Amino acid sequence: MLEWLLSLPRSIKRLVSVFADICFLLVSIFAAFYLTQEAGSRSDVGHIAIAFAITLPITLFIFIKLGLYRAVIRYIGQHALGAVLTGIVSSAFILALLFSVLGIADKGNLIFVYAVLALISAGGLRLLARMFLVQRNNSRKERVLIYGAGSSGRQLAQALMNGEQYHPVAFVDDDTTLQRSTILGIPVGSPGQVGLIIKTYSINRILLALPSVCRSRRREVLDALEDLPIPVQSIPGMSDLVDGAMRIDELQDVKIEDLLGRDPVEPKLKLMHANIQGKVVMVTGAGGSIGAELCRQIIHYEPKILVLFEQSEYSLYNIEQELLEIIEKDQLEVEVKAVMGTVQRQNRLQSVMESFAVNTVYHAAAYKHVPLVEYNVAEGVRNNVFGTWYTAEAAIAAGVGTFVLVSTDKAVRPTNVMGASKRLAELVLQSLAQRQTATRFCMVRFGNVLGSSGSVVPLFREQIRRGGPVTVTHSEIIRYFMTIPEAAQLVIQAGAMAQGGDVFVLDMGEPVKIADLAKRMIHLMGLEVKDDVHPTGDIEIRYIGLRPGEKLYEELLIGENVRQTAHPRIMSTDETCLSWAEMLGVLQKLELLCDEFAVEEILDLMRAVPTGFTYSYANSDLVVSAACTLNQTAATTNRKLISLDENRVKKQTA
Repeated sequence: MLEWLLSLPRSIKRLVSVFADICFLLVSIFAAFYLTQEAGSRSDVGHIAIAFAITLPITLFIFIKLGLYRAVIRYIGQHALGAVLTGIVSSAFILALLFSVLGIADKGNLIFVYAVLALISAGGLRLLARMFLVQRNNSRKERVLIYGAGSSGRQLAQALMNGEQYHPVAFVDDDTTLQRSTILGIPVGSPGQVGLIIKTYSINRILLALPSVCRSRRREVLDALEDLPIPVQSIPGMSDLVDGAMRIDELQDVKIEDLLGRDPVEPKLKLMHANIQGKVVMVTGAGGSIGAELCRQIIHYEPKILVLFEQSEYSLYNIEQELLEIIEKDQLEVEVKAVMGTVQRQNRLQSVMESFAVNTVYHAAAYKHVPLVEYNVAEGVRNNVFGTWYTAEAAIAAGVGTFVLVSTDKAVRPTNVMGASKRLAELVLQSLAQRQTATRFCMVRFGNVLGSSGSVVPLFREQIRRGGPVTVTHSEIIRYFMTIPEAAQLVIQAGAMAQGGDVFVLDMGEPVKIADLAKRMIHLMGLEVKDDVHPTGDIEIRYIGLRPGEKLYEELLIGENVRQTAHPRIMSTDETCLSWAEMLGVLQKLELLCDEFAVEEILDLMRAVPTGFTYSYANSDLVVSAACTLNQTAATTNRKLISLDENRVKKQTA
C-alpha cells in the first residue's frame, strides 16, 4: 500500500494532501465542538456548521497560495510548516469573524481548541510522515562519519540528508566546545573516539569536511585515520567551492598532496610578473603536463601574447580550448596563438619567435618517460638535446630576452638515457650562456610532479580500483614529489632570477618511499594490504624490479656549492660546464651518430662529456635489439646453410 501510494504521480499526491487536510479540519472542528460545548449549549450547531463550511475552502485556498501542496513531504521544511501555521491562524480568524456576523457568542475556547487541533493534525502529522519517510530512506543509504563539524561539515550533512546515497550519523571535530553536542540532530564526538563511533554506528565511510585547513594538518588527520578499515574521502577544496566549480557533496578520493603534507608557498608577484607582464611569452611542449600548467599560470599574469608551440595536434587543441575558456571566464586580456611545430626544426622556431617578437621562452618540450627513451635512444637524444639546442639558437637569433629550460632531477648523475640527455641539454645552455649575453639562459631542476603523464599516483589508484595488484618496481625505491601548479610557479619565479647559465634547484621537501605511498593509498580506500602478515588482505603489492636505467633514489645536486635565492624553495648551484668550442664539437659528433642510429657510440659519447652518466643496459634500444636479433637469426641460418652444403659436398665426394 505504501509503495503504491509513494509511486503515484505528483498531481494525485496533491489531491490526496488536499483531501487529508479537509479531513483534518473537519475532525478538528467536530472535536473542538464536543470538547468545549456542553450538551445544553449546542443549539448553535447549525450556524457553526455554516461558518465552518465558508471557512474551509478559504483555508484550503490560503494553503494553495502559500505553496503548501507544492512541498514534498520528505523534504518538508520551515516554509511548509509556516504555511500550515499561517493557514490555520487565518482559518481561526475567519471563523471568529463569521461567528460575530452570525451572532454566535462565547465561542472563543472553541476557536482556540480548533486551531490547536488543526495545527497538530495538519502540521504535526506532516512532520511525522516526513520523519517516517526520511528514516525509511536513510535505512537504504550508506552510513557515514563527517570529520569536521564547522560550516562546511554542516553544509555537507544537509546536502547528504537530502541526497539518496549517504546518511550522516555522526560528526567528529577537534573543537571541544562542539563535542558532546548535536548539530542537525547528529551527535558530535572527538577525534579520539573515531574507532568507537565507527563500531557503535556501523559506519561505512569517513568524509573529510576540512576544505580550509593546511595540508600539514590534513596529513596529521589522515595519519590518524589510515589504519581504520573503511575508506576515507574528502569534499572539494575551498577554492573550488567558492568558484562554483564543484558542489560540497561532490566527494573525491583523498588527494596525494594531502598525504605528502606539503603546504605550497605563496608566489612572489614581483617574480611572477617579471618575465610575463606585458610581454610575449612562448611555451614549447605546451600540451604536456608541465607545459600546459605553465600556460595556465602565465595567462593570469597579464602577458601580451601567449604562444603555444606543440607537436601534437590533439594536445595543442586541448590546451588552446582550455585557455580560451579560462580567459573568457576570468575576463583576461590575453591573445593565445596555437602554433604547430617540432623543436627539431630551428628555422620554424626562429620564424615563430621573430613573427610574434617573443620576449620569454619556457622550454618544456622533451621526451621524459624513462623506459620509452631507453627503448628509443637516438630519437630521445635528438629531441631532448638537439631540440633544446635548436630552440636556444632560435631564441638568440630572434632576440629573446630570457630562456628557461624545464629540467629534471634525473639529470644528476644519470643512470638512464633520458637523464643523460637532459644533463647534456643543460650543458648546451651553459655553454651558450658563455658564448653570448643577449639571451639569459637558465635551467630549473625538480623531481616528480603529481598527476603528470606517467605518474605512479593515478596508476596506483586505477590498480587499486581494479582489485590489484599494485605494481612497485622496488621495495626501497624513493622519490621526491611536487604538485604540478607549485612546480610551474617555481619555474616561472626561478626564471625571473636568472643572470645567465644559472642552474636552479627546487626544494622538493622530504622524499617519499613509493611502497609506503602505495600502502597508504590502499588503506585510505578502506582496503587491507595482502602480504605474509595479512594473507587474507584485499590488494597485493607486487615488486616487478627496476626498469632499464631506473635508480633507487634521485638527487637534485651534483656539486656542493649551493646558494639560497630570494625564494625559500629555490636554490642556485654552480656545476661543471664546457666552453662553447668544446660543446660544439660534441654536438657535431652526436648529430652524426644520431643520423646513423649508432646507439653504442651515442652512449659512449654521453659518458665522455661531464654528465656523470653511468649506464648498464646496453642494447635496450628496440630497433637495435631487433636488428641484432635479425642479424643473429640470419647468421644462424647462414651457418646452417653452409653446414648443409658441406655435408652435401662430402656425400657427393664419397
